[in-house]
Order: sequence, then C-alpha cells, then structure tokens
Amino acid sequence: MQTTSLRKGENVSLLTVRTVLSVSVQGVSADVSALLLGPDGRVRGDHDLVFYNHPAQDGVSVEGAAVTAELFRLPAGVERVVVVVSADPLQPGAVFTRAPQLTIAQSSAPSATFTAPDFTSRETVVVLAELYRRGDGWKVRAVGQGYASGLAGLATDYGVAVDPEPSAAPLPAQTRTSTGQAAAVDLTKLERQAPGLLAPAQQASQALADRGMTGRRAAVYLILDHDWHMEELYESFAVQAFAERVLALSANLDDDGTVPVIFSSGREPFLEEIRLDNYRGRIGQLHTQVDWGWGNVADAMRRAVSHFQESGAADPAFIVTQVGDEPWDRAEVRSMLQNTASLGVFWLFVGFGRGKLAFYKNLNASASATFTNVAFYDASKNPGSVPGERFYTGLVDAFATWMRS
Repeated sequence: MQTTSLRKGENVSLLTVRTVLSVSVQGVSADVSALLLGPDGRVRGDHDLVFYNHPAQDGVSVEGAAVTAELFRLPAGVERVVVVVSADPLQPGAVFTRAPQLTIAQSSAPSATFTAPDFTSRETVVVLAELYRRGDGWKVRAVGQGYASGLAGLATDYGVAVDPEPSAAPLPAQTRTSTGQAAAVDLTKLERQAPGLLAPAQQASQALADRGMTGRRAAVYLILDHDWHMEELYESFAVQAFAERVLALSANLDDDGTVPVIFSSGREPFLEEIRLDNYRGRIGQLHTQVDWGWGNVADAMRRAVSHFQESGAADPAFIVTQVGDEPWDRAEVRSMLQNTASLGVFWLFVGFGRGKLAFYKNLNASASATFTNVAFYDASKNPGSVPGERFYTGLVDAFATWMRS
C-alpha cells in the first residue's frame, strides 16, 4: 500500500478508526506525549495531558514512542489531539538538532510519514502533528514546531497548569542597536503567556534593532485575504503560521499582546483579534465564521483605519495586509492609500499564494508614485518556508525607513 509523505503544514484525511502515530528520534533520549484540546485550542483540564505518568484519556493513549487515538471514542468536546516529543529532562543540555520522524498508520488505509525540518535554536520540545476534526471526519496535519522553553512552556501555552520553574531574572531578548551596543527588549510577558513565540519574537527584535528601531512603538494590524483561492493555505496551517509571526513582531512594537485581525471576503469585513493567550489555532477558529468570496480589500482597509482612529492610539499603525491575488477594487485601494498618507498609517502588502500580484508589486514602481506610506513584500507561495531572519527583514525594512523619515 502506498505511503504518503507529508511536508510541514500539509494534511491528509483519516478514517474514523484506531490511529497509531509512531515517533522515531535520533541523537537524543525523548518522551512522547499527547494533548487533548477543546474548541478554544486549550486543554479542558490537566488530565488532558497524556504521558507516561497518565498514559490514557478519553480514547487517547501513550505507550513508549507511540500515541494511539481511537478516533471514534473521542468525546465531542475534543477538537484536536496534539502529538508532542520532548527531550529527556534527565539529560541536561539535551536538545533536538535532527527532527523526529513520524509515521501515521491506520488499518486498511495508506500510511503517512512526516519529517520536520531540522532544528537550530536549541529546541527541547517539538509539536510534531495534530489530529483535528473536519466536518464529521478527522484529518492529520504535519506541524513540526519546536519550543526552546521546555515542556512546561508548551504545557502553559495549551492551558495546562504547571509549577513555575525558579528563575534568577526575566529572560529578555538581547539585540544589537545600530551602534553595535546591546539593548534589551523585554519579552517577559510573551515568555510567560506564549513561550512558543519566543524564538520568532527574538528574530523580529533583531531585525528591528538592525534598523535602529529598538524601543519604537506602533499598533500592529493584520488583514487576511479570504478569497476562494486561499482555502488550501488556511487548511494547511500556512495562514495560522503567518499570523503567529506577525503576533511575535507585535510583541516588540506594542506590549498589549493583541493584534486586531480583519478577514477580507466578499461581504462586510470580519474583525476579531489574535492574542498571546489565545493564538493557538485561532485563525482556524475564526476563518470558519467568514464566508469565502472575492476579497474586498478596500473595505478591509477602511475597517482597519476606523479601528485605529477610534482607539485613540498615539503611536502609528503598521497594517500588514496579506494578499493572494489582484484586487478587483483597484481604484478604491489607491484612494485609501492616498487618503491615509497623513494619518500615521503604514501599509505593508505581503503577497503569498498562487494568484497574480502585479498591482501590489507596481504600486511604487513609477517615478511619479506618491504612496510614501506603502511597501510590498513577496513572501513566496508559502511564507513558512522563508527563514525567520529573512522573513522579518522583509517585513520591517520599508516600515523602518518610513518611521525614520
């Protein structure tokens, strides 16, 4: 029977039967565990952490290096099952370098395998995959996200109560100023509430420091394209991963730990927020409340500006606008850009997906262009494949130039 090889972010449908997820680890002694998550992306209680000291819960069990999920037995309140691998805490200094391998097997169905990209940031915990409900069935998604903050950090991220580890002092992100001197961006709140975002937040901090932006403030907004052609990228976790990276940037520019998110679809733009304490699976939860359609970009832009003005914020707005295809309302988009130039609003259009993006790429191509508060960043078909340092350079470069002008 043919085996499906998954890449990071990809998913495959499952039968609603007994499913065995087997983990193979090289180079480090490791433990395998599972988390049962409710609709809010968090455990219902501490019993939803399944590991060697609590090996079974509601149809999910852990034995050795394998997680078994009896999908037909999972209660309706369990929306996802997350498979986790953690370096043995009894081996001081043990970290993942080579990524663990995962095999997903069901009787009478093709198996699937996943090997995440190798890790380079001293990760001690890896979220390998997640089983999640889709309609009346189940799917499995290859995740491959590493944590450098240990199992306690991951457990806290998903709502498991753990005893805090003693610490001599908060752990700031060390960055370089443009003069080469060290400056600290206090990411203590992020480390406490969302330790899984600490590494990307540090990368964002470095990109800002390299451009003389340490200590500068801005209100970060995120507009997401919800056209039909984006369905695959929502399904593959790519949009969620992109939003997490924007949230990590926001932690360096605005300490409230919240990014307003506006979905651009065929109807009235849908505004919600993603926060440090709810970001896990947040985009997946929200976008199912939004109709698919042909994105009304100008309306989404108007909604973001109205929210910014109503907030009374004294700092400028950095509105990251993800686009996957050409806008049908080009004239209105241009008008919005012109009308907001004096409002302290900077627009960064980030292109990814399969559509054409010539309109956005060429906004400032003409010598007569007047959009001083606009830039475009091409993040490829999947921004998750762009290394963190390069991603944040593309995200903040033009914004930093605008802030200094």
